[in-house]
Amino acid sequence: MKQKANILGEAPIGKLIIKFAVPCILSFLLTSIYNIVDQIFIGHGLGYLGNGATNVVYPVTVIALAVSLLIGNGCSAFFSVTQGRGDEETVRRSVANTISAIIVSSIILTAVFLIFMEPILKAFGATTANIGYAREYYKFLMIGTPFNMFTICLGNIVRVDGSPRFNLCIVFVGCVVNIILDAVAIFILHWGMMGAAVATVIGQITTTAMTVWYLFNTKTFKLTKESFRPDFKLIGKIASLGSSGFFSQISLVLVMFAMNNVMVHYGALSRFGEDIPLAVVGVVSKVFSIITAIALGLGVGAQPVTGFNYGAGKLDRVQEAYRKLMLIEIVIGIVATVLVEAFPIKIISIFGSGNDLYNEFAVMTIRIHLSTMILYCIHKGCSLFMQGLGKSFLSMLMTFIREILLHIPFIFILPALFGIEAALFSMPIADLGGFILTIIMTKAVISKIKPKS
Repeated sequence: MKQKANILGEAPIGKLIIKFAVPCILSFLLTSIYNIVDQIFIGHGLGYLGNGATNVVYPVTVIALAVSLLIGNGCSAFFSVTQGRGDEETVRRSVANTISAIIVSSIILTAVFLIFMEPILKAFGATTANIGYAREYYKFLMIGTPFNMFTICLGNIVRVDGSPRFNLCIVFVGCVVNIILDAVAIFILHWGMMGAAVATVIGQITTTAMTVWYLFNTKTFKLTKESFRPDFKLIGKIASLGSSGFFSQISLVLVMFAMNNVMVHYGALSRFGEDIPLAVVGVVSKVFSIITAIALGLGVGAQPVTGFNYGAGKLDRVQEAYRKLMLIEIVIGIVATVLVEAFPIKIISIFGSGNDLYNEFAVMTIRIHLSTMILYCIHKGCSLFMQGLGKSFLSMLMTFIREILLHIPFIFILPALFGIEAALFSMPIADLGGFILTIIMTKAVISKIKPKS
């Protein structure tokens, strides 16, 4: 522990950020790829109607992810603090209660998803043409929801227990299993949407088995029967610590709900029809998730560096960490923007092809909707920097301003005034407004932690 503290407080900031960020980026990238594998195979096997169906189902998986992060992120934060105090019994109880909470909540959530399948699919924009695909994919995918939630939630514990590489291995194995079985199920067995869902579920069961094995072979704690005694007060503390990640994902669900419904409604009034815009925004959201994974992984990886030095009173190193973080986020944003602007059709074709109208809307969407990636990366970096300093409220406020106050209203306002194409500008507007307000808030915090000369 002392050696780690010396490294965080004395090693070059740039090298530290890279060291901690690379595993996080790889983990988030693999998770993102795991989520879009189905869309790639479905797009090539079934076309854009299949892609539209996956876009309708995707928000449901994000809701499950939000609950997983609420419990998992909260437990990992509580775990670290409690372990630092040397309270081993509370560490065991926190993990055991987390296991119980995620099992119970995942079963309840899966039951709700299955009971209300039809209204959920229609709420997220299912059309007459794609709802058959959506139902088939949804029903089989829901079987894996408890396994997926368990792995995501407990993966946080694996990481803070000192096994980030094993956690990365879990995600990697699940991704590989999913890719192989997707190809077999769709192109050899011709199982269509069902095959894609079954491949995903088998991958999820595999990762859950690996996670359960780890819980019997942990490094810093051992679970006992007594640890599983329900402690609702403890669960409440854990959930409060994980609320930031939960809010971020729920905000994303609200954005997808708004965008999907706008694409279907105004698409039906345009020459593109309702299915092409719905499929395209689903594909573009998966492209965006790759960029998000990198920006998010960098910010999360930098948090131990900023948090330790802030707590140690080394404010000059905190400021240096902020500058280095912003520099790398800017580079990521520039590279991402150049790629989506220069090669839109090649990027879209990864997810399958369509007719001329599909390609036209796809190119327009990716070039407009993702044109301000540099601003988004800076916004995400600042938000995670605030979280690293322990200022969770400011971090959530930054997300709230960008997603709820700016993005969602403009999704509805712009197409009502100017047609479906105008809805694509909602992201750049949200990025610009979020960037300006985020920079103002971050600068205000930075100015207060300026080291005394």
